[in-house]
Amino acid sequence: MTEVNLTVATPEAMNELGRRVAAELRAGDVIVLTGDLGAGKTTLTRGLGEALGVRGAVTSPTFVIARTHPRDSGGAPLVHVDAYRLTDPLELDDLDIDFAGSIVVVEWGRGMVEPLAPQRLEIDIDRPHGARDEAGIHSSGADPDIESDVEPRTVTLRSVGERWAGVTW
Repeated sequence: MTEVNLTVATPEAMNELGRRVAAELRAGDVIVLTGDLGAGKTTLTRGLGEALGVRGAVTSPTFVIARTHPRDSGGAPLVHVDAYRLTDPLELDDLDIDFAGSIVVVEWGRGMVEPLAPQRLEIDIDRPHGARDEAGIHSSGADPDIESDVEPRTVTLRSVGERWAGVTW
């Protein structure tokens, strides 16, 4: 297992990271995204989808649990899963996802994906949780209501299994 830590400063940079990760993807790959609400999981997945050339907008699959995005090129589709409401890996397995023929991204997948995908890329996204003062300003000095004051995220890419050996980020 290898691990790399990155600082991602903006939503645009998170999208670009998704595009960089997409360049390494092929059918059978599984990515597990972990992070709080608003951390950037869907933004990263949107970058993946753009780089892979998927049809349709990549949005959070929170209410549908899984959404399949075919690719214009006819390559392996992107399957975007939100496992937040699932309670057991068997529920994920019951979705009948074609893991071997797809590129699968599972948000909130830690503890769910491991039995189904022993080789995977785990991406953890940590966002700051500073306290706010009376004016609503974070202790970091950033105002979360002003778009230009977006706080950087710490992103950890962890490759699990031989599939990811030799991939550098």
